[in-house]
Amino acid sequence: MDLAYIPSPSTGVIHLGPIPLRGYAFCIIIGVFVAVWYGNKRWIARGGTAGTVADIAVWAVPFGLVGGRLYHVITDYQLYFGEGENWVDAFKIWQGGLGIWGAIALGAVGAWIGCRRRGIPLPAYADAIAPGIALAQAIGRWGNWFNQELYGRPTDLPWALKITESANREAGLYHPTFLYESLWCVGVALLVVWADRRFALGHGRAFALYVAAYCAGRGWIEYMRVDEAHHILGLRLNVWTAIVVFVLAVLYIVLSSRMRPGREEVVEPGAVKKAEDEKAAEEKATETEPSGTGKAAGAGAGAEDDARDAADAGPEDTSPGAPDGTSGRVGLDKDVEHGAGRS
Repeated sequence: MDLAYIPSPSTGVIHLGPIPLRGYAFCIIIGVFVAVWYGNKRWIARGGTAGTVADIAVWAVPFGLVGGRLYHVITDYQLYFGEGENWVDAFKIWQGGLGIWGAIALGAVGAWIGCRRRGIPLPAYADAIAPGIALAQAIGRWGNWFNQELYGRPTDLPWALKITESANREAGLYHPTFLYESLWCVGVALLVVWADRRFALGHGRAFALYVAAYCAGRGWIEYMRVDEAHHILGLRLNVWTAIVVFVLAVLYIVLSSRMRPGREEVVEPGAVKKAEDEKAAEEKATETEPSGTGKAAGAGAGAEDDARDAADAGPEDTSPGAPDGTSGRVGLDKDVEHGAGRS
């Protein structure tokens, strides 16, 4: 009797009236949201403006979804174009089947279009969103749990995944490779964030580190899976893909650090111009405000001084009797003093 295991959901879809709510789709959507949100925070920290990451994601996300689906359909064509299969199923993306290799490749094309339209260097944008993409993958992998797919070999470990029987799978306890990859992607995101802060990665090297780290984990996780796949020299196709992409990513890090060391000082020229315009406007306002205020303050101070002098001096007496120009009151006081002395 198995005392511990990870249960699978009885269904991957909940019907809200006529509207189906699919767990796989929700995981993809939440992952995209997290990637854009965190990428935006990193982009602003690099000197960009808020909203730029989302604007470019409008191009990158649709391209990425199409690329991911194309890679899956091409590499597993027998599932859709084999004998007895229905080719229309190739368009049913909600049933699962997105290849990360195709998603990143074609998603990069969409991001390049969006960056070009805004005059932004693609490598800087890729560095900003790299950890967010890893977190999006970590969340998206739970879509495989809802669909009970992409699990590993049978196991009796306490964290084994319980799979129910259906037309395409056999009931049993298997390695939860979806969970392994999800946790690995979280670790990749943390690694990229740490390395970016420690070494100030730039010119696409943070993104290349994400790619290399992900491929290192995907290789051994892919080796554990038991779903149908094409093999080359005894290894699954995705294992070979991970090896090739890993080597290319490491080469890029080495060559880029030699050819373009350091990090970009300006990632979004428009943001710099906007900041300069705002600074110039503030300086202009600061220059004009004190001059007007100073005149008013000076006039007010002068009026106060005049009033104070007048109060101290008292009312002037211009009556005759003071031929030397002194006030008549002073002469009167002297007469009083003399009179008092005579009496």
